[in-house]
Amino acid sequence: MNSKRILVVDDDSSLRRVMKMQLEEAGYEVTLAADGAEAFDLVRETRPKLVISDLKMPTSGLELMRRLAEEEIQPTLIIVTAFGTVETAVEAMKLGAYDYVTKPLDFEELTLVVHRAMERQNLLDEVRNLRSALDQRYGFEGIVGRAKGFLRVLDQAARVAQRDTTVLIQGETGTGKELMARAIHQNSPRKNMPFVTINCGSIPKELVEAELFGYTRGAFTGAHAAKQGKVELADGGTLFLDEIGELPLDAQVKLLRVLQQGEIAKIGATEVEKVDVRVVAATHRNLPAMIEDGAFREDLYYRLAVVPLLLPPLRERREDIPELVKHLFRKAKERHGIREAQLSSDVVQHLSHYRWPGNVRELENVLERMLVLSSSNLITEADLPEEIRRVRPDSSSFWIELPEAGVSLEAVERELILRALEQAKGNQTKAAKYLDISRRTLIYRMEKYGLAQD
Repeated sequence: MNSKRILVVDDDSSLRRVMKMQLEEAGYEVTLAADGAEAFDLVRETRPKLVISDLKMPTSGLELMRRLAEEEIQPTLIIVTAFGTVETAVEAMKLGAYDYVTKPLDFEELTLVVHRAMERQNLLDEVRNLRSALDQRYGFEGIVGRAKGFLRVLDQAARVAQRDTTVLIQGETGTGKELMARAIHQNSPRKNMPFVTINCGSIPKELVEAELFGYTRGAFTGAHAAKQGKVELADGGTLFLDEIGELPLDAQVKLLRVLQQGEIAKIGATEVEKVDVRVVAATHRNLPAMIEDGAFREDLYYRLAVVPLLLPPLRERREDIPELVKHLFRKAKERHGIREAQLSSDVVQHLSHYRWPGNVRELENVLERMLVLSSSNLITEADLPEEIRRVRPDSSSFWIELPEAGVSLEAVERELILRALEQAKGNQTKAAKYLDISRRTLIYRMEKYGLAQD
């Protein structure tokens, strides 16, 4: 996409020309189209960064949006609408439009919206390019997600995959820790050697050492033959220790020997054996807090956390949910042979606004459950679990990506009030209604933040 190219779509030729003149004065390269059909061809041909489209015209702005989505062409879209069709413009935003402006056009406002949209599109392009580079260079295509924080972790994982170092993957249950571990192994020099998984929380305490390190014949009652442990089975490859926080303290000491000396001591053996394994561990527990409580060895923690990776929960990467839904639903359809099934748009809206305490795993389970239980090939809002159906995907359900450095609540409130007043063109009654507060409360807060005199 050209970083300055805009496509203006409107059936009013004089308005098209005026918009072209104003935007070119602001430094943009502008192409014109008279309707959605012509615009669609021009988008495919010229790859504009931004499309400004009238809502009411032959082959409308909404239809243009749908066709662009089907083609997976992703310029940012701004809708131009008359006051009487603002509700339709809001519907367009639900379908993916960035913003809308109303007629008669305020060209100062239009230029400001265009500047903001361009900044957003530049960020999207940056994320898309990074994801493409990671896929091409490291082959992490199976991990779906384009949220900036998630891509940062993916970039770290891709880099560490090439180095034979220990990795600790942290994150809530269901965030995809094992999938990340497998991706690291598959993109490492050990990819043609074993990838051995052991869930430290699923083994009875008295059997942990035998499972990890193996035993000799006659080591204990019932040991009629020698058995290799998971560490030995992973020799030359990668050992994935899932839920490492559940490992008993006595087994932690022996694991430390593996990491420090590359040795294992089987139960019943008189000599140690050398092993060559790369350890990738994962946990949803707070290991530093466990160290404080004496439940986890500090020296083992630092041996494991040579490269710590923190997978963000799904609620912090909501922009990934539609893509994840598409990917996971396709997989579920293939698994069950139900290829005709489709999700209605209201279902995707609900899924995008739910908090997902069980993260990606919960999302995957919900999609599969709806698929196998639905009596129709079109899965609708009625098929959603009750706790998800209760979440209303409306203007009151929005999310803010919080900066890592923290945020001033008063500054956020002041900015919201200021923006509401700007949107209402200074009308306090409209601004108060937009913010769902009384006009008296609005005036009090305007005075509090020094906005009343402005």
